[in-house]
Amino acid sequence: DGLADCADGLWGGGTPQRRLEIMRDSRVGSYGVLALVLGALLRWQALALLAAQGGWPLAAGLLVTGAVSRVPMVAIMARVPPARPDGLSRMVGRPTAGAAWGALGLAAATALLLWPSALLPLALLVPLPALWLSALARRRIGGQTGDVLGASQQLSEITALCCLAALV
Repeated sequence: DGLADCADGLWGGGTPQRRLEIMRDSRVGSYGVLALVLGALLRWQALALLAAQGGWPLAAGLLVTGAVSRVPMVAIMARVPPARPDGLSRMVGRPTAGAAWGALGLAAATALLLWPSALLPLALLVPLPALWLSALARRRIGGQTGDVLGASQQLSEITALCCLAALV
């Protein structure tokens, strides 16, 4: 939902207010459909490559991906102000920098334990889509929303899966 809403909202509408309205709309537009289809295809291909290597690469890949793909959400919440005064993201609050570092430490420990050779590539690549998305959200809507957080997780997950698939 967050990925589709961000694709529709951040590339639709001419003003930040209109973009936020589009993101809050429950209907999915053409940009959202395109983002969902591309995301599903990339995930499918990466998972197929991991599964072809056997059960352990797939299981470890899913666990590592689950951990590292959630770190950008915490980092964005800690660093980027909410775009809406009444949104869910504002009501949840902002984690401290310590909480963000803690999330990073847990994800790094998970990767180090389950797939040590992936730690450096994941650390270099997984943050990139979230950094891009958070900068785009600041510029186009003035901050982050729950949809931006959800989209950052999805983009990070896709990046992590593709990174791990490239390593096998």
